[in-house]
Amino acid sequence: MSLRSDTLPNGLRVVTEHMPGLMSASIGVWVTAGGRHERAEQNGIAHFLEHMAFKGTETRNARQIAESIEDVGGYINAYTSREMTAYYARVLEADVPLALDVISDIVLNPVFDAAEIEIERGVILQEIGQVADTPDDIVFDWLQEAAYPNQPLGRPILGPSERVQAFGRGDLADFVGERYAASDMILAAAGAVDHDAIMRYATAMFGGRPGRVKTAPEKAVWRGGERREIRDFEQVHFTLGFEAPSYRDPDFHTAQIHASALGGGMSSRLFQELRETRGLCYSIFAQAGAYDDTGMLTVYAGTSADQIGALVGLTADEMKRAADDMTDAEVERARAQLKAGLLMGLEGASARAERLARLTSIWGRVPSLEETIEKIDAVTTRDVRDYAGRALHASTPALALYGPAGDAPDLERLKERLAA
Repeated sequence: MSLRSDTLPNGLRVVTEHMPGLMSASIGVWVTAGGRHERAEQNGIAHFLEHMAFKGTETRNARQIAESIEDVGGYINAYTSREMTAYYARVLEADVPLALDVISDIVLNPVFDAAEIEIERGVILQEIGQVADTPDDIVFDWLQEAAYPNQPLGRPILGPSERVQAFGRGDLADFVGERYAASDMILAAAGAVDHDAIMRYATAMFGGRPGRVKTAPEKAVWRGGERREIRDFEQVHFTLGFEAPSYRDPDFHTAQIHASALGGGMSSRLFQELRETRGLCYSIFAQAGAYDDTGMLTVYAGTSADQIGALVGLTADEMKRAADDMTDAEVERARAQLKAGLLMGLEGASARAERLARLTSIWGRVPSLEETIEKIDAVTTRDVRDYAGRALHASTPALALYGPAGDAPDLERLKERLAA
Protein backbone atom coordinates (compact mmCIF):
# COMPACT_ATOMS: atom_id res chain seq x y z
CA MET A 1 0.00 0.00 0.00
CA SER A 2 1.22 3.50 -0.80
CA LEU A 3 0.56 6.38 1.58
CA ARG A 4 1.29 9.94 0.45
CA SER A 5 0.51 13.39 1.79
CA ASP A 6 0.88 17.00 0.65
CA THR A 7 -0.27 20.43 1.77
CA LEU A 8 -1.58 23.15 -0.54
CA PRO A 9 -0.23 26.71 -0.11
CA ASN A 10 -3.49 27.69 1.62
CA GLY A 11 -3.05 24.97 4.28
CA LEU A 12 -5.41 22.27 2.95
CA ARG A 13 -3.89 18.89 3.76
CA VAL A 14 -4.25 16.05 1.26
CA VAL A 15 -3.50 12.48 2.32
CA THR A 16 -4.13 9.35 0.28
CA GLU A 17 -3.51 5.62 0.49
CA HIS A 18 -3.55 3.46 -2.62
CA MET A 19 -4.89 -0.03 -1.88
CA PRO A 20 -3.99 -2.50 -4.67
CA GLY A 21 -6.74 -4.80 -5.84
CA LEU A 22 -9.62 -2.46 -4.95
CA MET A 23 -12.01 -1.23 -7.63
CA SER A 24 -13.57 1.47 -5.43
CA ALA A 25 -12.45 4.41 -3.36
CA SER A 26 -13.57 6.26 -0.27
CA ILE A 27 -12.93 9.98 -0.32
CA GLY A 28 -13.98 12.90 1.84
CA VAL A 29 -13.24 16.17 3.52
CA TRP A 30 -12.78 16.24 7.28
CA VAL A 31 -13.11 19.68 8.88
CA THR A 32 -11.80 20.45 12.37
CA ALA A 33 -15.10 22.09 13.21
CA GLY A 34 -17.14 20.01 15.64
CA GLY A 35 -19.23 20.58 18.71
CA ARG A 36 -16.33 21.75 20.87
CA HIS A 37 -15.53 24.56 18.40
CA GLU A 38 -18.88 26.24 19.04
CA ARG A 39 -19.53 29.11 21.40
CA ALA A 40 -22.40 28.61 23.84
CA GLU A 41 -24.84 30.50 21.64
CA GLN A 42 -23.77 28.36 18.66
CA ASN A 43 -24.37 24.97 20.29
CA GLY A 44 -25.72 22.71 17.56
CA ILE A 45 -24.64 24.87 14.61
CA ALA A 46 -21.90 22.48 13.38
CA HIS A 47 -24.44 19.67 13.10
CA PHE A 48 -27.04 21.97 11.50
CA LEU A 49 -24.44 23.03 8.94
CA GLU A 50 -23.65 19.40 8.13
CA HIS A 51 -27.34 18.85 7.34
CA MET A 52 -27.58 22.01 5.23
CA ALA A 53 -24.62 21.07 3.05
CA PHE A 54 -26.84 18.48 1.38
CA LYS A 55 -29.74 20.89 0.85
CA GLY A 56 -28.38 22.72 -2.16
CA THR A 57 -25.41 24.54 -3.67
CA GLU A 58 -25.06 27.19 -6.35
CA THR A 59 -25.24 24.50 -9.06
CA ARG A 60 -27.11 21.55 -7.48
CA ASN A 61 -30.31 21.17 -5.53
CA ALA A 62 -30.77 18.56 -2.81
CA ARG A 63 -32.08 15.90 -5.17
CA GLN A 64 -29.27 16.46 -7.65
CA ILE A 65 -26.66 16.09 -4.88
CA ALA A 66 -28.05 12.71 -3.90
CA GLU A 67 -28.72 11.48 -7.45
CA SER A 68 -25.32 12.50 -8.79
CA ILE A 69 -23.64 9.94 -6.52
CA GLU A 70 -26.36 7.31 -6.39
CA ASP A 71 -26.77 7.31 -10.20
CA VAL A 72 -23.30 5.74 -10.39
CA GLY A 73 -24.00 3.30 -7.55
CA GLY A 74 -22.10 5.31 -4.95
CA TYR A 75 -22.85 6.34 -1.40
CA ILE A 76 -22.57 9.79 0.19
CA ASN A 77 -23.03 10.85 3.79
CA ALA A 78 -21.68 13.05 6.59
CA TYR A 79 -21.39 13.18 10.36
CA THR A 80 -20.58 15.63 13.11
CA SER A 81 -18.51 14.70 16.15
CA ARG A 82 -17.22 16.79 19.01
CA GLU A 83 -13.99 17.56 17.17
CA MET A 84 -14.72 17.13 13.45
CA THR A 85 -17.33 17.29 10.73
CA ALA A 86 -16.88 14.87 7.83
CA TYR A 87 -18.35 14.78 4.33
CA TYR A 88 -17.50 11.60 2.45
CA ALA A 89 -18.44 9.31 -0.43
CA ARG A 90 -17.71 5.77 -1.62
CA VAL A 91 -17.60 5.30 -5.39
CA LEU A 92 -16.03 3.15 -8.10
CA GLU A 93 -12.58 4.15 -9.33
CA ALA A 94 -13.85 5.87 -12.47
CA ASP A 95 -16.16 8.07 -10.43
CA VAL A 96 -13.56 9.54 -8.04
CA PRO A 97 -13.53 12.87 -9.96
CA LEU A 98 -17.32 13.07 -9.64
CA ALA A 99 -17.18 12.38 -5.90
CA LEU A 100 -14.53 15.07 -5.45
CA ASP A 101 -16.63 17.52 -7.42
CA VAL A 102 -19.78 16.86 -5.38
CA ILE A 103 -18.01 16.91 -2.01
CA SER A 104 -16.13 20.11 -2.79
CA ASP A 105 -19.38 21.66 -4.00
CA ILE A 106 -21.36 20.92 -0.84
CA VAL A 107 -18.49 22.01 1.44
CA LEU A 108 -17.54 25.19 -0.41
CA ASN A 109 -20.76 26.38 -2.04
CA PRO A 110 -23.84 25.80 0.17
CA VAL A 111 -26.58 28.37 -0.51
CA PHE A 112 -28.53 28.06 2.77
CA ASP A 113 -31.88 28.59 1.12
CA ALA A 114 -34.42 29.95 3.63
CA ALA A 115 -37.10 27.38 2.78
CA GLU A 116 -34.61 24.51 3.06
CA ILE A 117 -33.39 25.84 6.41
CA GLU A 118 -36.92 25.60 7.77
CA ILE A 119 -37.39 22.08 6.43
CA GLU A 120 -34.10 20.87 7.89
CA ARG A 121 -34.78 22.62 11.18
CA GLY A 122 -37.82 20.39 11.54
CA VAL A 123 -35.76 17.30 10.69
CA ILE A 124 -33.14 18.14 13.32
CA LEU A 125 -35.79 18.85 15.96
CA GLN A 126 -37.19 15.40 15.23
CA GLU A 127 -33.69 13.97 15.64
CA ILE A 128 -33.31 15.71 19.00
CA GLY A 129 -36.68 14.34 20.08
CA GLN A 130 -35.70 10.83 19.04
CA VAL A 131 -32.52 10.98 21.13
CA ALA A 132 -34.48 12.33 24.10
CA ASP A 133 -36.79 9.32 23.84
CA THR A 134 -33.85 6.86 23.73
CA PRO A 135 -32.51 6.48 27.27
CA ASP A 136 -29.36 4.61 26.30
CA ASP A 137 -28.47 7.48 23.95
CA ILE A 138 -29.25 10.52 26.04
CA VAL A 139 -27.61 9.20 29.20
CA PHE A 140 -24.22 9.50 27.44
CA ASP A 141 -24.89 13.18 26.69
CA TRP A 142 -25.67 13.65 30.38
CA LEU A 143 -22.45 11.91 31.38
CA GLN A 144 -20.49 14.20 29.05
CA GLU A 145 -22.21 17.23 30.59
CA ALA A 146 -21.45 15.99 34.12
CA ALA A 147 -17.78 15.48 33.24
CA TYR A 148 -17.29 18.84 31.48
CA PRO A 149 -19.99 21.18 32.82
CA ASN A 150 -20.45 24.58 31.16
CA GLN A 151 -17.81 23.77 28.54
CA PRO A 152 -18.04 23.17 24.79
CA LEU A 153 -16.94 19.54 25.23
CA GLY A 154 -19.82 18.97 27.65
CA ARG A 155 -22.58 20.23 25.38
CA PRO A 156 -24.64 17.92 23.14
CA ILE A 157 -23.62 17.77 19.49
CA LEU A 158 -27.22 18.20 18.32
CA GLY A 159 -27.67 21.26 20.52
CA PRO A 160 -30.74 22.18 22.54
CA SER A 161 -33.98 22.57 20.62
CA GLU A 162 -34.30 26.24 21.56
CA ARG A 163 -30.98 27.00 19.85
CA VAL A 164 -31.86 24.99 16.77
CA GLN A 165 -35.18 26.83 16.51
CA ALA A 166 -33.34 30.16 16.41
CA PHE A 167 -30.54 29.52 13.90
CA GLY A 168 -30.76 31.43 10.65
CA ARG A 169 -28.79 31.82 7.44
CA GLY A 170 -26.47 34.37 9.00
CA ASP A 171 -25.54 32.02 11.84
CA LEU A 172 -24.63 29.26 9.40
CA ALA A 173 -22.61 31.59 7.19
CA ASP A 174 -20.79 33.03 10.20
CA PHE A 175 -19.74 29.57 11.40
CA VAL A 176 -18.47 28.69 7.93
CA GLY A 177 -16.44 31.90 7.92
CA GLU A 178 -15.02 31.13 11.35
CA ARG A 179 -14.28 27.42 10.97
CA TYR A 180 -14.19 26.33 7.31
CA ALA A 181 -10.89 27.79 6.14
CA ALA A 182 -8.73 25.62 3.92
CA SER A 183 -6.28 25.12 6.78
CA ASP A 184 -9.13 23.58 8.80
CA MET A 185 -9.69 20.88 6.19
CA ILE A 186 -8.16 17.48 5.41
CA LEU A 187 -8.94 15.80 2.11
CA ALA A 188 -8.43 12.06 2.65
CA ALA A 189 -8.86 9.22 0.18
CA ALA A 190 -8.18 5.50 0.21
CA GLY A 191 -8.64 2.61 -2.18
CA ALA A 192 -8.36 2.86 -5.97
CA VAL A 193 -6.90 6.36 -5.89
CA ASP A 194 -4.00 8.15 -7.55
CA HIS A 195 -2.38 10.77 -5.32
CA ASP A 196 -1.13 13.01 -8.11
CA ALA A 197 -4.54 13.10 -9.77
CA ILE A 198 -6.25 13.92 -6.47
CA MET A 199 -3.72 16.70 -5.85
CA ARG A 200 -4.65 18.22 -9.21
CA TYR A 201 -8.35 18.07 -8.35
CA ALA A 202 -7.71 19.45 -4.85
CA THR A 203 -5.74 22.37 -6.26
CA ALA A 204 -8.45 23.17 -8.78
CA MET A 205 -11.34 22.84 -6.36
CA PHE A 206 -9.90 24.05 -3.04
CA GLY A 207 -6.89 26.12 -4.09
CA GLY A 208 -8.83 29.38 -3.96
CA ARG A 209 -10.16 28.78 -0.45
CA PRO A 210 -8.48 31.12 2.04
CA GLY A 211 -6.41 29.70 4.88
CA ARG A 212 -6.00 31.18 8.33
CA VAL A 213 -3.92 30.95 11.47
CA LYS A 214 -5.37 27.99 13.33
CA THR A 215 -6.82 28.62 16.78
CA ALA A 216 -7.16 25.90 19.40
CA PRO A 217 -10.59 25.28 20.94
CA GLU A 218 -11.24 26.05 24.59
CA LYS A 219 -9.17 23.67 26.70
CA ALA A 220 -11.28 21.00 28.36
CA VAL A 221 -11.20 20.81 32.15
CA TRP A 222 -12.55 17.64 33.74
CA ARG A 223 -14.83 18.46 36.67
CA GLY A 224 -16.96 15.38 37.30
CA GLY A 225 -20.36 15.37 38.93
CA GLU A 226 -23.72 13.65 38.88
CA ARG A 227 -26.95 13.83 36.92
CA ARG A 228 -29.86 11.60 37.81
CA GLU A 229 -33.31 11.58 36.20
CA ILE A 230 -35.92 9.37 37.88
CA ARG A 231 -38.38 7.87 35.38
CA ASP A 232 -40.76 4.92 35.50
CA PHE A 233 -38.88 2.76 33.00
CA GLU A 234 -38.29 -0.98 32.98
CA GLN A 235 -34.56 -0.41 33.45
CA VAL A 236 -32.09 2.00 34.96
CA HIS A 237 -29.48 3.19 32.49
CA PHE A 238 -26.22 3.65 34.40
CA THR A 239 -23.08 5.38 33.13
CA LEU A 240 -19.89 6.08 35.03
CA GLY A 241 -16.97 8.11 33.70
CA PHE A 242 -13.36 8.75 34.71
CA GLU A 243 -10.89 11.12 33.11
CA ALA A 244 -8.69 9.26 30.63
CA PRO A 245 -5.69 10.12 28.45
CA SER A 246 -5.90 12.25 25.32
CA TYR A 247 -4.76 10.93 21.93
CA ARG A 248 -1.28 12.34 22.54
CA ASP A 249 -0.83 11.10 26.11
CA PRO A 250 1.83 8.39 26.60
CA ASP A 251 -0.80 6.36 28.50
CA PHE A 252 -3.25 6.33 25.56
CA HIS A 253 -2.68 2.69 24.57
CA THR A 254 -2.50 1.59 28.21
CA ALA A 255 -5.96 3.10 28.73
CA GLN A 256 -7.29 1.28 25.68
CA ILE A 257 -6.00 -2.09 26.91
CA HIS A 258 -7.32 -1.43 30.42
CA ALA A 259 -10.80 -0.59 29.11
CA SER A 260 -10.86 -3.69 26.92
CA ALA A 261 -9.84 -5.98 29.79
CA LEU A 262 -12.35 -4.30 32.07
CA GLY A 263 -15.39 -4.33 29.81
CA GLY A 264 -14.51 -4.77 26.16
CA GLY A 265 -16.10 -8.13 25.42
CA MET A 266 -17.69 -11.30 26.73
CA SER A 267 -14.46 -12.38 28.44
CA SER A 268 -14.00 -9.05 30.23
CA ARG A 269 -14.17 -8.65 34.00
CA LEU A 270 -17.39 -6.67 34.14
CA PHE A 271 -19.22 -8.96 31.72
CA GLN A 272 -18.09 -12.13 33.44
CA GLU A 273 -18.76 -10.99 37.01
CA LEU A 274 -21.90 -8.86 36.68
CA ARG A 275 -23.70 -10.65 33.86
CA GLU A 276 -22.43 -14.21 33.65
CA THR A 277 -21.83 -14.91 37.35
CA ARG A 278 -24.42 -12.72 39.04
CA GLY A 279 -27.03 -12.12 36.33
CA LEU A 280 -27.41 -8.44 37.22
CA CYS A 281 -27.70 -7.10 33.69
CA TYR A 282 -28.04 -7.93 30.02
CA SER A 283 -25.73 -5.24 28.65
CA ILE A 284 -22.53 -3.95 30.25
CA PHE A 285 -19.35 -2.59 28.69
CA ALA A 286 -16.41 -0.23 29.18
CA GLN A 287 -14.64 1.89 26.60
CA ALA A 288 -11.90 4.52 26.54
CA GLY A 289 -12.60 7.53 24.33
CA ALA A 290 -10.06 10.24 23.55
CA TYR A 291 -10.02 13.86 22.43
CA ASP A 292 -7.29 16.33 21.56
CA ASP A 293 -6.56 17.24 25.18
CA THR A 294 -8.51 14.83 27.40
CA GLY A 295 -10.43 11.56 27.34
CA MET A 296 -13.01 9.50 29.19
CA LEU A 297 -13.19 5.94 30.47
CA THR A 298 -16.90 5.10 30.30
CA VAL A 299 -18.76 2.21 31.89
CA TYR A 300 -22.38 1.56 30.85
CA ALA A 301 -24.95 -0.94 32.07
CA GLY A 302 -28.70 -1.35 32.10
CA THR A 303 -30.44 -3.14 34.96
CA SER A 304 -33.64 -3.27 36.99
CA ALA A 305 -34.55 -0.92 39.85
CA ASP A 306 -34.06 -3.59 42.51
CA GLN A 307 -30.56 -4.49 41.26
CA ILE A 308 -29.06 -1.10 40.48
CA GLY A 309 -27.52 -0.70 43.93
CA ALA A 310 -25.72 -4.03 43.71
CA LEU A 311 -24.61 -3.41 40.14
CA VAL A 312 -23.08 0.01 40.89
CA GLY A 313 -21.30 -1.28 43.98
CA LEU A 314 -19.89 -4.35 42.28
CA THR A 315 -18.78 -2.28 39.30
CA ALA A 316 -16.74 -0.13 41.69
CA ASP A 317 -15.29 -3.26 43.30
CA GLU A 318 -14.24 -4.74 39.96
CA MET A 319 -12.59 -1.49 38.95
CA LYS A 320 -10.61 -1.41 42.19
CA ARG A 321 -9.64 -5.05 41.84
CA ALA A 322 -8.23 -4.42 38.37
CA ALA A 323 -5.55 -2.25 39.95
CA ASP A 324 -4.45 -5.11 42.20
CA ASP A 325 -4.73 -8.36 40.30
CA MET A 326 -5.05 -7.74 36.56
CA THR A 327 -3.35 -10.81 35.08
CA ASP A 328 -0.91 -11.25 32.23
CA ALA A 329 -3.50 -13.39 30.44
CA GLU A 330 -6.12 -10.62 30.62
CA VAL A 331 -3.69 -8.04 29.29
CA GLU A 332 -2.61 -10.32 26.45
CA ARG A 333 -6.24 -11.01 25.53
CA ALA A 334 -7.09 -7.29 25.56
CA ARG A 335 -3.97 -6.52 23.54
CA ALA A 336 -4.95 -9.13 20.94
CA GLN A 337 -8.49 -7.72 20.75
CA LEU A 338 -7.15 -4.19 20.31
CA LYS A 339 -4.74 -5.17 17.53
CA ALA A 340 -7.25 -7.40 15.77
CA GLY A 341 -9.92 -4.72 15.94
CA LEU A 342 -7.50 -2.18 14.48
CA LEU A 343 -6.31 -4.41 11.65
CA MET A 344 -9.71 -5.90 10.79
CA GLY A 345 -11.27 -2.47 10.81
CA LEU A 346 -8.80 -1.24 8.20
CA GLU A 347 -9.60 -3.86 5.57
CA GLY A 348 -12.04 -1.44 3.93
CA ALA A 349 -11.34 1.81 2.12
CA SER A 350 -13.77 3.84 4.23
CA ALA A 351 -12.04 2.94 7.49
CA ARG A 352 -8.67 3.67 5.90
CA ALA A 353 -9.75 7.14 4.77
CA GLU A 354 -11.17 7.87 8.22
CA ARG A 355 -7.88 6.81 9.81
CA LEU A 356 -5.86 9.00 7.45
CA ALA A 357 -7.91 12.07 8.33
CA ARG A 358 -8.03 11.41 12.06
CA LEU A 359 -4.32 10.77 12.47
CA THR A 360 -3.38 13.70 10.25
CA SER A 361 -5.52 15.92 12.46
CA ILE A 362 -3.88 14.60 15.63
CA TRP A 363 -0.25 14.21 14.61
CA GLY A 364 0.12 16.12 11.37
CA ARG A 365 1.19 12.80 9.83
CA VAL A 366 -0.04 9.20 9.59
CA PRO A 367 1.99 6.85 11.80
CA SER A 368 2.51 3.44 10.27
CA LEU A 369 0.51 0.48 11.51
CA GLU A 370 3.78 -1.06 12.64
CA GLU A 371 4.48 1.95 14.84
CA THR A 372 1.04 1.71 16.42
CA ILE A 373 1.36 -2.05 16.99
CA GLU A 374 4.75 -1.52 18.65
CA LYS A 375 3.18 0.92 21.11
CA ILE A 376 0.39 -1.53 21.91
CA ASP A 377 2.89 -4.36 22.39
CA ALA A 378 5.01 -2.21 24.71
CA VAL A 379 2.24 -1.97 27.34
CA THR A 380 2.92 -4.28 30.30
CA THR A 381 0.65 -5.77 32.93
CA ARG A 382 2.29 -3.50 35.51
CA ASP A 383 1.48 -0.50 33.31
CA VAL A 384 -2.18 -1.52 33.20
CA ARG A 385 -2.40 -2.11 36.95
CA ASP A 386 -0.74 1.22 37.73
CA TYR A 387 -2.99 3.03 35.31
CA ALA A 388 -6.10 1.33 36.72
CA GLY A 389 -5.23 2.62 40.19
CA ARG A 390 -4.49 6.16 39.03
CA ALA A 391 -7.64 6.38 36.91
CA LEU A 392 -9.94 5.83 39.90
CA HIS A 393 -8.49 8.59 42.03
CA ALA A 394 -7.06 11.18 39.63
CA SER A 395 -10.28 13.21 39.53
CA THR A 396 -13.92 13.24 40.62
CA PRO A 397 -15.89 10.66 38.61
CA ALA A 398 -18.88 11.56 36.46
CA LEU A 399 -22.13 9.69 37.06
CA ALA A 400 -25.35 9.73 35.04
CA LEU A 401 -28.46 7.61 35.65
CA TYR A 402 -31.81 7.55 33.88
CA GLY A 403 -34.83 5.51 34.94
CA PRO A 404 -35.96 4.04 38.31
CA ALA A 405 -32.62 4.95 39.90
CA GLY A 406 -33.78 5.79 43.43
CA ASP A 407 -31.77 2.96 45.02
CA ALA A 408 -28.53 3.75 43.22
CA PRO A 409 -25.79 5.20 45.43
CA ASP A 410 -25.04 8.87 44.90
CA LEU A 411 -21.66 10.11 43.73
CA GLU A 412 -20.29 10.64 47.23
CA ARG A 413 -21.14 7.09 48.31
CA LEU A 414 -19.66 5.75 45.11
CA LYS A 415 -16.43 7.66 45.73
CA GLU A 416 -16.26 6.24 49.22
CA ARG A 417 -16.60 2.71 47.88
CA LEU A 418 -13.92 3.31 45.28
CA ALA A 419 -11.59 4.63 48.00
CA ALA A 420 -12.30 1.86 50.53
